[in-house]
Amino acid sequence: MNKSVVLKPRLSEKAYSLSEELNTYLFEVPSGVNSLSVADAVAKQYSVSVIKVRITGAPAKTKRTYRRGGRVSHRARRSDFRKAYVVLKEGDKLPIFAAVEEPETKPETKGKK
Repeated sequence: MNKSVVLKPRLSEKAYSLSEELNTYLFEVPSGVNSLSVADAVAKQYSVSVIKVRITGAPAKTKRTYRRGGRVSHRARRSDFRKAYVVLKEGDKLPIFAAVEEPETKPETKGKK
């Protein structure tokens, strides 16, 4: 059974530092997907070699908002999700955090007084 996996990259400061220092990328994956199918999906979509995949679950959280001086409170539940940490072979990179760097311009100095 060949099931396609939808990969959604997680863009955060922690994910950026992991990608720069440890060549590890974070993806949100649906429940019921194992690490082998995530590794195959990353390898096919980005043409890279995957060394290791770890999957962890983030549980749902209850959030509360208070209005009118604390008399009325509303509760909402944030949905749970799963994260996949994908370690790539050294030398392989993903274009997730690729940004065009603009050259620095020096401030113009006015004539001497």
